[in-house]
Amino acid sequence: MAERAQYEELARQLGAIGAVTRDMGRILPPDCPGGSAAVLTLLGRYGDMRMSKLAELLAVDISVTSRHVAQVADRGWIERSPDPVDKRSRILRLTVSGRIRLDELSRRTTELLAERLSDWSQDDVDLLIQLMARLRASFGDCRSAPRLVQLAPATQSVADQTTRTPA
Repeated sequence: MAERAQYEELARQLGAIGAVTRDMGRILPPDCPGGSAAVLTLLGRYGDMRMSKLAELLAVDISVTSRHVAQVADRGWIERSPDPVDKRSRILRLTVSGRIRLDELSRRTTELLAERLSDWSQDDVDLLIQLMARLRASFGDCRSAPRLVQLAPATQSVADQTTRTPA
C-alpha cells in the first residue's frame, strides 16, 4: 500500500487535472459546449438510447440531461423518436450532421493530445491510458454513493484525518 504522502501528492495531481480538462474544453466550438459534446460522445460510443440511460451515463439529473439534449437537437445533431416499447419515452440517435460534428470534436481532441504529448513515448501514452483506466475502475460506478474509508485512527481529530489538499 502506498504511503500517506503519496496519496496526498496524488490528490494534488488529480486536482491539477482540472487545468487539462479546461484546456481541452477551450478547443470546443462555441456552438458545442461541454454538455453537448458529452451527449454526442456518449451516443457515438453506445448508440441509440433513452434519455434516462443518457442521464445515467452522464451521471447528472434528468433535467440537466434534458437541457443538453434540447441544445443538440435544436442544432440538428440528434433526433428524438418515440420509443416503440414505451410511447412516453424518446429514443435519442445521432443524425448525419451529429456524426460529422462528433468526428470534428474527436479530431480536435486527438490533435490537442498529440500536440501536448508529442514528447511522450508511445509506451508512456499506453501506460497513462492503462493507469487512468485502472484508476477509474478502482472508483467503480461514480454515480453511486461513495464508499467511506477510514484512513486514520478514530482517535485523531477530523481535521487531522483529511487527506484533501489544495491543488
